[in-house]
Amino acid sequence: MSQSNRRTFFLQVAACGGVLAALQVQAQGAKVDEKDPQAQALGYVHDTTKADGKKFPKHANDQKCGTCALYQGKAGDAAGGCPLFAGKQVAAGGWCSAWAKKP
Repeated sequence: MSQSNRRTFFLQVAACGGVLAALQVQAQGAKVDEKDPQAQALGYVHDTTKADGKKFPKHANDQKCGTCALYQGKAGDAAGGCPLFAGKQVAAGGWCSAWAKKP
């Protein structure tokens, strides 16, 4: 491989890596829509204080996505991933009926 072809190859690899990283950030940035069928089935809300207490009587305002065993964000993050909503983020202050206390 000539020096010119090698340089071109590495520039193309770097450009593809940048595009993939940007797409990943964009996909991770998509927030769950409360009107999404999966979200509605689980009673998901962006704000735990707005959960339907009649439909979900075991709900408590101290139960938040950020304190759930399923939450994949870091402490202090405004939002993070959840395996129940693949490819989308839930609000750290949100809630759904699948909330489970972290061990």
